Amino acid sequence: MVVKENFFSSIRRKRSLLRALAAFWASAGKSGLRPEEESRQNEGDLRLILDSTAEGIYVVDLEGKCTLCNASCLSMLGYSHESQLLGKNLHDIIHYKHPDGTHYPEEQCRIFQAFKKGQGTHVEDEVFWRADGTCFPVEYFSYPQYRNGKVIGAVVTFVDITERKKAERELRESERSKAVLLSNLPGMAYRCNYDRDWTMKFVSDGCFELTGYHPESLLDNREISFNSLILPEYREPIWEEWARVLALKVPFKYEYPIKTASGEIKWVFEQGQGIYNEKGEIEALEGLIIDITDRVVKEQEIEYLSYHDFLTGLYNHRYFEEAKKRLDIGSNLPLSIIIGDINGVKLINDAFGHSAGDKLIAKTASIIKGCCREGDILARTGGDEFCILLPKTDSETAFQILERIKTECDEYNATINGEPFRIDLSLGCSTKNTEDENIDMVIKAAEDYMYKRKLLEHRSFHSTILSSIRATMFERSQETEEHAGRLIEMTRKVGMGLNLTQVELDELELLATLHDIGKVGIEDRILNKTGKLTGEEWSEMKKHPEIGYRIAMSSPDLMSIAEYILCHHERWDGKGYPQGLKGEEIPLLSRILAVADAYDAMTQDRPYRKAMSKEEAAAEIKKNAGSQFDPEIVRVFIERVLKE
Repeated sequence: MVVKENFFSSIRRKRSLLRALAAFWASAGKSGLRPEEESRQNEGDLRLILDSTAEGIYVVDLEGKCTLCNASCLSMLGYSHESQLLGKNLHDIIHYKHPDGTHYPEEQCRIFQAFKKGQGTHVEDEVFWRADGTCFPVEYFSYPQYRNGKVIGAVVTFVDITERKKAERELRESERSKAVLLSNLPGMAYRCNYDRDWTMKFVSDGCFELTGYHPESLLDNREISFNSLILPEYREPIWEEWARVLALKVPFKYEYPIKTASGEIKWVFEQGQGIYNEKGEIEALEGLIIDITDRVVKEQEIEYLSYHDFLTGLYNHRYFEEAKKRLDIGSNLPLSIIIGDINGVKLINDAFGHSAGDKLIAKTASIIKGCCREGDILARTGGDEFCILLPKTDSETAFQILERIKTECDEYNATINGEPFRIDLSLGCSTKNTEDENIDMVIKAAEDYMYKRKLLEHRSFHSTILSSIRATMFERSQETEEHAGRLIEMTRKVGMGLNLTQVELDELELLATLHDIGKVGIEDRILNKTGKLTGEEWSEMKKHPEIGYRIAMSSPDLMSIAEYILCHHERWDGKGYPQGLKGEEIPLLSRILAVADAYDAMTQDRPYRKAMSKEEAAAEIKKNAGSQFDPEIVRVFIERVLKE
C-alpha cells in the first residue's frame, strides 16, 4: 500500500505523527524479516501510528466500503469498535446529508473524487454524522490510495472543527462590529503603509465627510494620495514627526491642515500608532483623523458632562472632590467650606412629583450661585446637598456669605405667597486655617454644624410646608374647609360612640382634615373634571391614597395617620383600593371616615350632579352596609349623627 506523500504534508496533524509515518515508510522492506513476518510487523506498526493520532483516519475501497479506521475516527463518530464500520459504505453512514439535512447523493460526494478522478480533495464546509444522529462540522482531506500504480480506494483524514467554526463566527462578528464602529466614528479611521504617500489600505466611510473623496479614491492611491491632501508646507514636518514617534514607539498626535475635494481648507487632528511584526519592523500605521473643530466641541461637551450637574449646571461631586484636593494647599489658606442641604425635598417630591422637587433644587442652586464670588467653587454634591469651597476666605467672611445665602432664600420665599415650593436651606460652615488640618475633617465640621441647625429648624419647616400643602389641597380640589369641618364633627361623634381614646379621636380629626392630601399630586384637569372620568383618568385618581401615604410618612407630624390615609378608600367587601383589604383588615379609623366622607359627598352639590337629600343619602348608606361600609360603623353613624 502506497499513499502519496502530499496527503500527509497537506493536512494539519501532529508533527510526531508525520515523523513516525516518515520513519515507518523509510524503513519499509528493510527489516530483514521474512515477508509474512515483515507484513505483520508493518501492519502492527501502522495500527500503532494510526491509533496514536488525534485526527480521524479511515480508508475506503472503490465501492466506498470501509477497510480501515483508527481510534480517533471511531471516537469522533460515536462508535465503540471498528467492526461497526468495516465493510460498510461510509457515505451512507456518516456523509449522507448536507448540514441543512438535505440528502447528499453519493455520486456528488467529493471524497470519492480521490479514486474516481485520481486527485486529492480538501473540504471544510461539510459535516459528518455521528452514530446518535447528530452532526459536526469537519475539515477533511481525501487522497487516492495506490497499489501497483492503480487506484484501489481513498484515504480520508478529518478533524472536528466545531471550535474553529465557532471562533470564525466570533471573528466575523467581531469584524462586523469593528466595521460598524469604524463606520460610525467621527472622522476617518485608516490603515496605511509607512511611505511618503501614506498609501491607504483601509479607509472608513467618514473619509467622504472629512475630505470630500470617497474611500475608494484613496485606497492604494487610486485617484489621489492622502499626502497630496496635506498642505505642502506640512508634509515634511508630519513625516519627521512620524519618524520620531515610531522610533520611540509612542502614539502619533498632530494637528495640520488639509485641502478637501471642494477646495475647502480644514484643520484636522490625527492620532495614530505603528503596527509592528514579530521582528519589531513596521508593517503599517493605524489611526483616526477628525475635524479639529468637531473634536474640540466634543471634548468640551464630554468634559462638561463629566464635571457638571445636569439639572443645575453646577459642578458635580466628582469635580468637587478634585477641586478640594487641588485647592488644599498653603497658598489658599484660610480655606473655608460652606455646606447646604435643602429641607423637605422628599416631601415635595411625594406631594407634587419630582419635577416640582427639581424646580426647587434648581432655584436654590441659582440663589446660592448668585451669592458666590469669582474663584469660589460651588458644587451640587448630592440630591439636595451643595458644597462651596472658598479659598483665601476666613471664617468671618465665610459666615457673611452664609448669611447672605439665607437672606436671599428668605427674600425669595416672601415672593411666593405661601406656595409649598418655599426654600428651606440648612447651612453649615467651617474653616481650615493651618496646613496640618485635614480638609475632610473641616468638611465634617461644617456638616456637623449644618445638621445641628437642621434639627432646630426641622419641625418648624415641616409644619410650614404641611400647612402650604393643606392649603394647596383645598385650593386645587373640590375639598373645602367646610367639608373638613363637617367630617371632623361627624367622625368625632362616631368615634365617641365607639368609645375611642382621646389619642384616637385626635388622630381621627387629623385624618378627617388631611385624608385627601394625596390629591395635590393629581392633575387639576382630573380633579375638577365636570364629566365622567375616563379609565385612564380614574386610574390616576385612584393613586391619591398612596401619594397621601408617602407624604404622611415623610412628616413626623402625620406619620401616625399614614396608614389610615392609605386605606380610606378600601371597602368592607374587599372591592376597594389600593390594597383590596376587607372587613376588619381595614383600620377602624379608615372605616369611620369612609362612611362620613361618603355621606357628606352625597349631600353636597358637585359640578356633575345635584346633592341628594339627607334622607336619600341615609338610605344609600344603609343600603351599602355590609358591602361598602362596616355595618357596625353604619349603625353608630345613624344613631349618633343622623338621628340627632
